[in-house]
Amino acid sequence: MRPEDLNPRQVASAVAPEDLAGLASSELRALGRRARRVEGLRKSTGAEVYTDDIVLPGMLHGKILRSTEAHARILSIDPGAALALPGVHAVITGRDMPTPYGIIPWTPDEHALCLDKVRFIGDAVAAVAAVDEDTANRALELIEVEYEALPAYLNAEAALAPEAAGEPIHAPKRPGRNGNILKHVQLEFGDVDGLMAESDEIVEGEYEFHGTTHTPIEPHCAIGRHNANGLLEVWSSTQVPHYLQRELARVLDLDVATVRVVQPAVGGAFGGKSEPFDLEFCVALLAIRTGRPVKILYTREEVFYSHRGRHPMKMRYRLGASGDGVLKALDAKTVLDGGAYASFGLVTTYYSGQLLTAPCHLESYRFDSKRVYTNVAPCGPKRGHGSVQPRFAFEISLDKMAERLEMDPFEIRRRNFMGLGRTINQFKVNSNGFLECLEAVEGASDWKARRGRLGHGRGLGVAASSYISGTNYPIYPNPMPQAAVQVQAERSGRVTVLHGASEIGQGSDSTMAYIACEELGVPLDYVRVFSADTDLTPVDLGAYSSRETVMVGNACLEACRNLRRAVVGALAEHWGVPGDRVQLAGGWAFDTAAVPPGDGTTDRCIPIAEAFQIAESARGLLGAVGSYNTPKDVHGDYRGGTIGASPAYSFTAHVAEAEVDEETGEVNVKTIWVAHDCGRALNPVLVEGQMEGSAYMGFAEALFEQQLFKEGGPEAGLHDGPSLLDYRLPTSLDCPEFEALIVESIDPEGPYGAKEAGEGPLHPSLPAIANAIYDAVGVRMDRLPFTPARVWRAIQESRESAAQPTAA
Repeated sequence: MRPEDLNPRQVASAVAPEDLAGLASSELRALGRRARRVEGLRKSTGAEVYTDDIVLPGMLHGKILRSTEAHARILSIDPGAALALPGVHAVITGRDMPTPYGIIPWTPDEHALCLDKVRFIGDAVAAVAAVDEDTANRALELIEVEYEALPAYLNAEAALAPEAAGEPIHAPKRPGRNGNILKHVQLEFGDVDGLMAESDEIVEGEYEFHGTTHTPIEPHCAIGRHNANGLLEVWSSTQVPHYLQRELARVLDLDVATVRVVQPAVGGAFGGKSEPFDLEFCVALLAIRTGRPVKILYTREEVFYSHRGRHPMKMRYRLGASGDGVLKALDAKTVLDGGAYASFGLVTTYYSGQLLTAPCHLESYRFDSKRVYTNVAPCGPKRGHGSVQPRFAFEISLDKMAERLEMDPFEIRRRNFMGLGRTINQFKVNSNGFLECLEAVEGASDWKARRGRLGHGRGLGVAASSYISGTNYPIYPNPMPQAAVQVQAERSGRVTVLHGASEIGQGSDSTMAYIACEELGVPLDYVRVFSADTDLTPVDLGAYSSRETVMVGNACLEACRNLRRAVVGALAEHWGVPGDRVQLAGGWAFDTAAVPPGDGTTDRCIPIAEAFQIAESARGLLGAVGSYNTPKDVHGDYRGGTIGASPAYSFTAHVAEAEVDEETGEVNVKTIWVAHDCGRALNPVLVEGQMEGSAYMGFAEALFEQQLFKEGGPEAGLHDGPSLLDYRLPTSLDCPEFEALIVESIDPEGPYGAKEAGEGPLHPSLPAIANAIYDAVGVRMDRLPFTPARVWRAIQESRESAAQPTAA
C-alpha cells in the first residue's frame, strides 16, 4: 500500500504526507479503508463529510482481554501469537503494572491487569494496542491464558460459608480472619436493648435490595498520549480527574507533576466513573510503550462488567416505639454483597448505617453491617451511595409502625422530626426543611382526602430521607482545601473561572458562572468557565457525594468576592466615594447615590468593562483565588464518626400514587410528588431537573432494573444480560408524572444557603412506591424489584394466608 493509493481528499484534510512515510503497511491499509468509507459516504449522499472519524496517523486502538473464569489462578499468559500479528504494536499484562491501587487508600486491592488471580468474569488480564479495533480484537483471540479454576462464591451467603475461608477471594489482612469480609462495622448509640424492651410496639422485618448498575449512555473511554517532553496526558470520561492523576502516577511510578488528566464532556456517570478503571492505566502504559496515542473505548458489555453499581443488601430491622409513636430503638443488621473488589466499599459499609439518623430522631440506634467479597462484578457508589437500600427498609418499617399504632404515616414522621442540632450519632444539622417537605407533598397529593379512598387496586404511599452535601473529609487524609477556584477579570469585561470540579451534567460549570455573575456584575455570556484539567485548574476531589455546589461553590464565592473587593476599592478611590456605595450589577458599575444603571453612561455609572480597566490601571492584573475546607465540629469523636459527616444535609419527602393489577401483578406508578429541601435553589430549573431525574432513577430501580449474574452450571458468574436490550430501563412512555416541589431552608454552610439536590431526591421513591402498593392491595413488598411476577406471587400468598382457618 502506497500513500498515493489513499483517497487524496482525505489524505489532504487529515494526514500530512510526511506522516505516511513511517507507517507500516498494515497501518496504511487501515487508513486507506477509513478514507474510502468516508469518500463512499460522501458520494452516495452528496453531502460534505468531515474527517473527525479518521484516526490520525499514530493513533492506536487498545482492547482489553477479560477473564472467562469467575475465580481462578493465572498459571501462564502467552502473548507471542498476538505480538506476531501485523498491526499489533504492544501487549501488556499485570507484570507490567504490579502496584495495586484503589480509590480508598486503606483498601488498594486491584491491579490494572490481574497479576496471579482473576476474581470475576470480566476481570482484566491483558491489553493490546493495534492499528485498529479489528486488529486489536483479533490479537485478543491469539493471547493464550492458562487458568486453574478455584471455587466461585457468587453471593454473600456462599462467601461467608465456613468452607469458603479455605480459598478466599482475597487473602485475609490478619491471620484467622475471613478474607471474604472486607469490612465489618458495629456501632451503637444509646441503650438499644433497654429501650427496645420498654417499647409498646416492635416491628420486625427482613428486606432485600437486588443490586442495580448505572447504565450511562456514554461508555467509559480513555485516550493516552506520551509526549516527547515526558508528559503523560490522559483524557478520560472520569468523575475524579485529580484522584486518577494521583493513581496513574503511583501505579506507573511517575512524578505526579508529569501526569495530566483532562475530563472532557461526560455523557452520564451517576457514580459509575468515580474511581480509576483498568482502561485508563492501560492507555497510559501502552502510549508510553509505543510512543503513540492509544484509545480504549469500552463496549456496552464491558460497562456492565466494570459495574461499581449499587450493592445488593439483605437487611433485618427491628424498630421499637412508644404507644404515642415516639421512636425508641432501631436495631439494624445488614450484609452487603460487594463483588470482587473493594471500590468504595469501606465507606459504603458505614453509609449503610450512619445515614439513617435523620430526618426522624431515634432515641437509640445500633447497626451491624458487613461487606462481603463475591466472585461477581464489583459494586461501588451509585447515586445516593450506600443509603438508598437501608432507607428502603427503614421507611417501610416506619409505615408498618404507623399502621400498628393506627397513626397516619405523615404524623409519625412529624412526631419524630429531629429539628436542628445533633443526630443520635452526632452529625450536626444546621438547616432542616423536612416539615415543609412533608407539608408540600401532603398538600400536592391531596393525601388527607385521597389516601385509602381511591378504591381497591390504587393507593398512595409516603417516604422520606436526608442526604449529605459532600463528605466532610477527603478520601485521602490531608489538611489542604477540598476545593479551590481561580478567577480572572479581563479588560474587555470578560471573567474567566478556573475550577477542578467535574461537570457530568449536574450543572457545576453553570453554577460557578452564576456565582461570578452575581458577585462581579457581569452578564452570563461574559463568563468563561474552564474545569477538570489537572494542568490548568486547581485541585478538586471530583463529582461524588453531592459535594460540588457547597464546596466548589464556596471556593468560587470567596474568589469572586476577593476580586470584587479589588474592583470596588479601585472604583471608590477613582470616584472619591465610600466603597459601600459602589455596586456591580447587570453589566454596569455604579455609585448608588448617582444615576441608576440603564439611564445612560455617566462618570459614575459605567459599563463593567470600563470598570475593570480602571481597576486594572490601579491594581494591575485582576485575579483572585478562593478555597474551601469543611468545618471540623460536625461529627462525633468515635471510630467511623467522620464517615457520613457533612457540612450540610438535604431533606426529602415523596408521595407515590400507584395502581396494581391483581390479575397480572403489574404496578403502574401514576405520579410521584417530590419535595426537596435544597437550601437556596441557585437555578430552580436545574434543581427541578435533578429532583425529577433522581426520582426517575429510584422509580426505575423499584420496578425495572436488576443487575443479575448466573449462579449455576457452566455459565455461573456470567452477567444475565449485559446489554441495554436485556437490562430493563423505563422509557418516557413507562414513567409516571413527576412533580418537583422546591423547599428552601437556607443553610449557613452553603453558598447563598445552597445544599445538594442531585442525589437526595432519589431515596424515598422506592419505599414510597412499596407503601403505595400496600395501600392499594394490602400486600407488603419488602423485596425489590417489584416485578409483575413477584407482586402477583405476593398477592396470591396473601390470599392463601387469608383463606387459612384461624386457630381457635
